[in-house]
Amino acid sequence: MSSALFPFSAVVGQDDLRLALLLNAVSPAVGGVLVRGEKGTAKSTAVRALSAVLPEVDVVPGCRFSCAPAAPDPACPDGPHEPGPGTARPARMVELPVGASEDRLVGALDIERALADGVKAFEPGLLAAAHRGILYVDEVNLLHDHLVDSLLDAAAMGSCHIEREGVSVRHAARFLLVGTMNPEEGELRPQLLDRFGLTVEVAASREPEQRVEVVRRRLAYEDDPAAFAARWAGEEARVRAGVVAARALLPKVRLGDSALLMIAAVCAGFEVDGMRADIVMARTGAALAAWAGRTAVLKEDVRQAALLALPHRRRRNPFDAPGLDEARLDEILDGFPDDEPEPDPQPDPEPDPGPGGDGPDGGGPDGGGVPPQGGGPGGAAPDEAAPEQPADPSEGPEAPEAPDAPAAPSPAAAPAAEQAPVRAAEPFRTRMFSVPGLGEGAAGRRSRARTAHGRTTGAQRPSGRLTKLHLAATLQAAAPHQRVRGRSGRGLVVRKDDLRQAVREGREGNLVLFVVDASGSMAARQRMGAVKGAVLSLLLDAYQRRDKVGLVTFRGAAAELALPPTSSVDAAAVRLEQLPTGGRTPLAAGLLKAREVLRVERLRDPSRRPLLVVVTDGRATSAGALGGDAREVAARSARLLAADGVASIVVDCESGPVRLGLAGVLAADLGGPAVTLDGLRAEALAGLVKDARTSVATASPLTKRKAA
Repeated sequence: MSSALFPFSAVVGQDDLRLALLLNAVSPAVGGVLVRGEKGTAKSTAVRALSAVLPEVDVVPGCRFSCAPAAPDPACPDGPHEPGPGTARPARMVELPVGASEDRLVGALDIERALADGVKAFEPGLLAAAHRGILYVDEVNLLHDHLVDSLLDAAAMGSCHIEREGVSVRHAARFLLVGTMNPEEGELRPQLLDRFGLTVEVAASREPEQRVEVVRRRLAYEDDPAAFAARWAGEEARVRAGVVAARALLPKVRLGDSALLMIAAVCAGFEVDGMRADIVMARTGAALAAWAGRTAVLKEDVRQAALLALPHRRRRNPFDAPGLDEARLDEILDGFPDDEPEPDPQPDPEPDPGPGGDGPDGGGPDGGGVPPQGGGPGGAAPDEAAPEQPADPSEGPEAPEAPDAPAAPSPAAAPAAEQAPVRAAEPFRTRMFSVPGLGEGAAGRRSRARTAHGRTTGAQRPSGRLTKLHLAATLQAAAPHQRVRGRSGRGLVVRKDDLRQAVREGREGNLVLFVVDASGSMAARQRMGAVKGAVLSLLLDAYQRRDKVGLVTFRGAAAELALPPTSSVDAAAVRLEQLPTGGRTPLAAGLLKAREVLRVERLRDPSRRPLLVVVTDGRATSAGALGGDAREVAARSARLLAADGVASIVVDCESGPVRLGLAGVLAADLGGPAVTLDGLRAEALAGLVKDARTSVATASPLTKRKAA
């Protein structure tokens, strides 16, 4: 089967995505593209197809770091380079796998040459291969933190520095960073998010005709990739020619004071952090003008640049949906006079045949080619209208306030009526909760763990396949035997028994499972708002520490899994916001449901340790289907979780002058501490983590063994 890529110009719809990619092709200084969207929306297809429309690059023959012949890197490890003609080759598309090692990304000592020839030689990584090309990261939000740190350094400095294992190397690493992600699987760290110049939200079209055209083209491509690519070769050549012409015109583009003032006013109006947004918008506006064949940046360029460069920078916290209020944007820009551009003698390099044009596949909806600039039905990302959607129901006309202290119903009374969801109080910073002991879970920022990437604490013989060589320990083990083994040359004689595995310690992410009491005793409006605010604060902490989260709620006569364990903290925040309250308190059902969820997750991911956060006032008024005394059944359920070695914390939501202390009793049964809502705040939690370690470590013999 042919390996021909799906043609860039054959992608149906996704106008903003294609425009953002092409602007970066015209001006790599724009800073890359982050593509956010649901699965199956041609994110990866469009990105991979971009490399085919990029102009060729001239490189120094034999240089592993793609130096330009006209201006070679004076510090190139393969240099110095003699003056001479270069060799033209296609621009590279280098893919960074989510599970790649740090050595593969930045490069490392060539172990084979070091052991065989006794020579310190550097083996370049993916950053070197991506220089002057594209570095593509699919599912960039799942990338490990140690790889993100290396990417941030290279993106900030335009070079890669390696200081490890006796190797000291610096080489140029300027690349177009393109990432794709599904927000349902978790968000990006803010530092990496800001490194992407532009962002685009994509979604599948809801127009039947456009969906039919997508299927038609995909089937035609799969039947004969080479023939399909050949039919679109003319369009691809026109797009490539447009990129070349826009690159040539870019140095002549004038970014006048009026355009700069508009950019500054927009960034200030949306209160974006720092100055990177202003710089990115200026570069994007210039690229838009060059792509349109103009030498002046107009108001329409500034508007389009804002729609691409600001949505991911205006988020004030992780739970704010990305997007831009276009009405507010127009209001800011309306304060500036309209443009009066002079006729430009430059020919328009844009080869857009327009929807319904004569593309090779016949005039289906959006006949391919170059995406239009600006808005319109086909030019706006499907999610750009999000800010115009109706607000959260809780923001509308408020229902009558429920009394803060409703009369307690008698045991024989009917369950209280369900109340509408209330909004969460403002989140705050919490202190860190951690699971005691030393784990071996996925990399994160919560609990201590043995990890593949972290601080090296020692060496050991590998118990299975060698994954991370401890070079010094290996050489030390092999050195005493060289004479016996008949060493005669420079290289060491190393045997399998000499190999040593590096032991590293870092931080892991945990599974934070929230068990939230949504019964009638929690339903007072102000009280439930405070409870949701506390849980939202803990969710924010889980987001920052790269945890998985899950949500169990209980009310009435049963408990339900409101959100299965996921990496999307945003999804948990949405479910929490929609949580209704009312009914009796089946505490035992909530605890047993949590135990079942943890049991299933332990089978799926044995290395990820759980942290159980129970949010309740401790009351138990219903045993549900279990029968018996509600409090006794709840106590037995809590002791089962403690026997499983689950680290637990109880957030005591009881309020008022008279307190029963039932949450403290529950915490004792779970083997963990109890903390009040006020005590969750960072300053009030000074000794909580220490107490949690002590309480959980003494909960049971099983827990003691795990903590050891």
